Amino acid sequence: MPLYAHIINDSPVKIWGLTSPQRKIRVLKGAGVTNIVDDIATVPENTSILLIRGDYLFDDRVVNYMVQTPDIILKVPQGSAGAFVAAHVASGQAVEACEAIAKNITSPSLTGLKTETLETLSVSFQQRLLKFEPPFVLPITSENSRVLERRLFDWSYKGVTDLVTKWAWPRPAQWVVGRCVRHGLRPNHVTIIGLLLAILAGLLFAYGWYGWGLLAGWLMTFLDTVDGKLARVTVTSSKFGHYFDHIIDLIHPPVWYILWGLGLGVSHYNFSGLSLGVSFWLIVIGYVVGRLVEGAFLAWLGKFGLFCWRPIDSYFRLITARRNPCLILLTAGVLLGRPDWGLFAVTIWTMASSVFLVARLSMAVNARLTAGPIQSWFSDIDQADQRQPLAVRLFTHRAVD
Repeated sequence: MPLYAHIINDSPVKIWGLTSPQRKIRVLKGAGVTNIVDDIATVPENTSILLIRGDYLFDDRVVNYMVQTPDIILKVPQGSAGAFVAAHVASGQAVEACEAIAKNITSPSLTGLKTETLETLSVSFQQRLLKFEPPFVLPITSENSRVLERRLFDWSYKGVTDLVTKWAWPRPAQWVVGRCVRHGLRPNHVTIIGLLLAILAGLLFAYGWYGWGLLAGWLMTFLDTVDGKLARVTVTSSKFGHYFDHIIDLIHPPVWYILWGLGLGVSHYNFSGLSLGVSFWLIVIGYVVGRLVEGAFLAWLGKFGLFCWRPIDSYFRLITARRNPCLILLTAGVLLGRPDWGLFAVTIWTMASSVFLVARLSMAVNARLTAGPIQSWFSDIDQADQRQPLAVRLFTHRAVD
C-alpha cells in the first residue's frame, strides 16, 4: 500500500541550518517515503498516510518506526496530559487523525489505533552508532534551538568508540560542524580535505618529518569525526559518502605505519631481532585479522558489533589498536625522541589487540553454540534504574527531560 506523508504545524526555526519541514522531508525520503503532500484531501483512497508535527524535532529512529508501523498514534510528554505528535493511519482516517494531533484529542473513529509512547518504542539500541540511547521527540522553539542543536549533535555521536573520539573531539567538532553549516560545506568536502591530509601525513612520515606528519594526521582524524557528524545533523548522508569515508578509514592506517617505518630506515629499527620488514608484516596481519574478526562477529553471531557484546568489549574499544590509539603511541615516541619506539609499540599493541579479539570471537562462538543466540549487554539496561553501573554511564545517553 502506498504511503503518503503530511507535515502539520510548520516551524520556521532552523536546526543546523534546516527548517523542520526540510529536515523531515530528508528523513522521510531516507526512509523511502517520497509522496509528501501539502493537502491531505489529495491523498488517494486505499492508501495510508503518515501525519507528523512540524513543530517538534524527531529522532530519525522514531520517524522510521512510524513509517514501518501502520495503525498507530504517537503521544509524547507535554504538559499534564501529553501531546499527540504523529500518526500512521489509513487515508480514510486522515482528517480525524489530523484533528486529533492538531487539537490533542481522540475521536471514536480512531479507536482502532494503538497509542504508542517513547517508552514503548523498541528503538533504543543503534547498531550503526554502536550506542544505546532512548528515542526523543522535542518541541521546537526559537528559545531552545541551541539546546536542540546540541541534542541532535550528541545523538549523532557514537557511543562505543576510541578514547580520543569519545572525549577529546566532541565539543571542538560541534563548533566546526556549525562553521561548516554556516559556510555551506558538505560532508564530502570535509572528507576530501581529510583524504588530502592523510596523503600529506603519509608523505611526511616517509621523509621522517614526524612532527609535521603527526599534526596532519591528528587533523585528519578530527575531520573524520566532523564529516560524519555533519552528514547526520544535516541529513545529507549518501551511499557514496559512506563508502568513500569508510574505504579511506580502512586503508590509510597500515599505510601510515609502513611509511613511518620507511622514514626510520632499516638501520634505525631493530628490537631483539624484530626487523622493520617483520614489523610491517605483523602490523598488517594483525590489523587485517582484527577487522576480519569484527566483520565475522557482525555477520554470523548477532545484529550488533563485537564491541557491544559485553562491557569488557566496549571498554576495550576505547584503546584497541585502531588509528587513534596507535597515533597516541606514535606521538609518545616522537615526544620521547624515539619514533622507532612508537612504531615498535604499535606493532606489539596491534598483535595483542588481535589476539584479544580472536579470543573474544571464540568465546562468542562457544556461547552461541552452548546457550543459543547471544545478545548485546545494551539490551539488559534498565532505563528506570537511577543507580547505573559505570559502563552504562560511559557508553549510553540518558533520556533528556
